Order: sequence, then structure tokens, then C-alpha cells
Amino acid sequence: MRGTRALVSLLALLLAGCGMTGSPSSNSEDQAKMNLQDAADRADRILDETFAAIKPPVQWTHRYSMPGDCYVDRDRAVMTIISAERRGSFLGVLERHWKSKGYSLVATSPNGLAAHFKTPDGFQLEVLIGPNGQAHLSVTTPCVEKSEVSQPSSNPNGPDYSHQELPSPNVKSTFWSSEAPISGGSVQSDRDGEE
Repeated sequence: MRGTRALVSLLALLLAGCGMTGSPSSNSEDQAKMNLQDAADRADRILDETFAAIKPPVQWTHRYSMPGDCYVDRDRAVMTIISAERRGSFLGVLERHWKSKGYSLVATSPNGLAAHFKTPDGFQLEVLIGPNGQAHLSVTTPCVEKSEVSQPSSNPNGPDYSHQELPSPNVKSTFWSSEAPISGGSVQSDRDGEE
């Protein structure tokens, strides 16, 4: 748990140091029309679409919604165990989905377990897989007009840990938790076999 938080914090600090987290993008005219609640709603839609693209589906929970001076962070934790053998495939699913939406890859971690993407309208997307196989997905909005921000309205896919200590991932998946290496022909058959 602490290790995952430290990794998430480290990635956020690295991105903030590069001037990317919460910074205005070139679409300042569109952002001038957007307030923090609008931006948070867009961040939630990005996360909803991302989780819908993960096949087979994983269980996830909301973690936090942190409004800053002019931006909002939304974070979700995956409760499905992502085995070491399947982490590359998990990141590959996200990368293909985000690129298909026109999002650009900004950076990856040296160990290949974290990636940072950016939408054309300046939203920052981050994925990090911790050493215990727990994936965190977060979106940081661009700088927009200050307003009140409500909590996310999406229902978690599984138990809601947003107001309590986050346990280690505890949901077994025949696909994502498998320790069998993926071969070219087995990916589709494994996915077809899981609801």
C-alpha cells in the first residue's frame, strides 16, 4: 500500500516537475468555458470509457477526487490482481484504446509499469501498476475556472473503497491474474473464456 502510494506520488511529482500536471494547454479558449465540475465530469467520462475498453473487465474502486486551485485529479484503483505475466498486456490494452481516441503518449517509466498520456484538450492520463499487481488509473484536468466539485457519480465495479483503507488487489481473474505467459494464439481464447 505505502509502496504504491509512493510510486503514484513519485510519478505525479515527476510529471509536475515537467510542467504537465494541471498546466494550461493550447486549447485555452475551450477551457475558458469549462469550470472544475465540467472538467471533473469529462475526467470521469475518460475513465469510464477506459474501463469499458478493458476486456475481460476488471473490478475497480474510486480512490480520490482532489480539486486543486484550478484543476481536479480523479483516481481509480483496480482490485483485480494483474499478474507480472499480464501487466504488459494490461498496459497494451490501455495504450491501444487511448491512441485510438487520439491521445498522445507523453512518457513511460523505465520499468515499463507506468505511462502518461495527454488528450488533445489537455487532460493528463496516468496508469501505474504497483509491485503487488494493483493498477491505478488517474486523470488530471487542465487548468479551468474554479467551482465546486462533486464526487464521481459512476458506480464502482465491485466494492467501494473510496472512504476506507485500500486493501491489496483481491479479485482473481482467469485472464488478468494468470501466471501463464501470453502466446500469440492464446490471448483471444483466454479472453473469450472469461465473462
